[in-house]
Amino acid sequence: MENSKSGVLRWLKSLGPGMITAALVFGPSKLTITSKLGAVYGYSLLWIVLVAILFMAVFTSMSTRIGVATNQSFLASVKQKWGKGASVAIGIGVFLVTTSFQAGNSVGVGIAAGELNNTSPVPWIIFFNLVGISLLFFRSFYSVLERTMIILIFVKLFSFVTTFFWAKPDVAKIVKGFTVPTLPEGSQGLIIAFVASCFSIVGALYQSYLIQERIRLKPELRTAKNDSTTGIILLGCMCSIVIICAAAILNPKGIAVNSATDMAKALEPIFGSNATTLFLVGLFGAAFSSLIGNASVGGTLLGDALGLGSNFSSKSVRYLVALVMVIGASIAIRFGKLPLELIVFAQSVTIFVVPFIGTALYMVGNDKKIMGDKVNSPLVKVVAGLGLIVIFSLAIINTKELFFNNPLFK
Repeated sequence: MENSKSGVLRWLKSLGPGMITAALVFGPSKLTITSKLGAVYGYSLLWIVLVAILFMAVFTSMSTRIGVATNQSFLASVKQKWGKGASVAIGIGVFLVTTSFQAGNSVGVGIAAGELNNTSPVPWIIFFNLVGISLLFFRSFYSVLERTMIILIFVKLFSFVTTFFWAKPDVAKIVKGFTVPTLPEGSQGLIIAFVASCFSIVGALYQSYLIQERIRLKPELRTAKNDSTTGIILLGCMCSIVIICAAAILNPKGIAVNSATDMAKALEPIFGSNATTLFLVGLFGAAFSSLIGNASVGGTLLGDALGLGSNFSSKSVRYLVALVMVIGASIAIRFGKLPLELIVFAQSVTIFVVPFIGTALYMVGNDKKIMGDKVNSPLVKVVAGLGLIVIFSLAIINTKELFFNNPLFK
């Protein structure tokens, strides 16, 4: 009995890094995309969640093993294999992407809190960014981050699961949605957006830094189990639940969803103000977790690329994390949303950076000199190789959409 309890406790303690990755990936944009998938196409695209989560789990697990296998950071391994230029390019690229998208997280926090209190979002944008920055000044920021993200994950889960039971979805259609792949006409754009955001290479990469931060604080954890898969499965559960809720509630009524708040507003006439409040709480959890997590990724990677440190004990890294938050909040307050030009800029950087990062993760994971006995197995090499094909395919499609079908370039 005691062994069973201690085993469960060890497993729970191993969840932290995977939970942080899940929390930062499931932000307001993911909530909007999943709501729209269910509202427009019903249950038919649930199978896409399984595909995206499979690849995300494989690359996150790979990144976890990279973090455990070596005492140096991922960018240090990149520098060792391909030179300083490659590591600096990845660090700056990730910083630019996270900074560009940070405004969306600030807007999400502001709108969710504003809608809950019937006030302007601006004061809430300022307040919660200040809260996020204040967390940086805790001596053990990683421990605070881990606990905060785990709490926010369960806030989101409670919110969406409760909405799920309110919605009373069709179980047979859920099973069919997961097991019978279909491609409804006109769905390609949303599918690409979902896979690109759920199969987050930047999020997977950050896992290696989170694991090493954990080991830095408690060196004995290097030989302990580090479970990244549970967090990614929870990410898949949240995506699935939101799609199912939208499919059950909005799709039969033909209600369109263009933002996560549209989903919340659509619930009120059906289930009353309590459902709206509950969903907005979930939106707040998604936005605030991404606001902190996204900034942490950008600050850490840039700090590592510039030789300023690769963990939260470095004051420079904490200042860079704060810088991402300040820039995101400033854009959100100034424009009230993420400007189109900034989205285009972020997409263009992402197109070129993400395939490079995916390839670097794959090559480092395959390098026996770096990885030792934690080198990628033959099965992981095959599945991750298929994931790379998906990444490069998305990059080619996005390049075409961005540079040839975008009115800004005509």
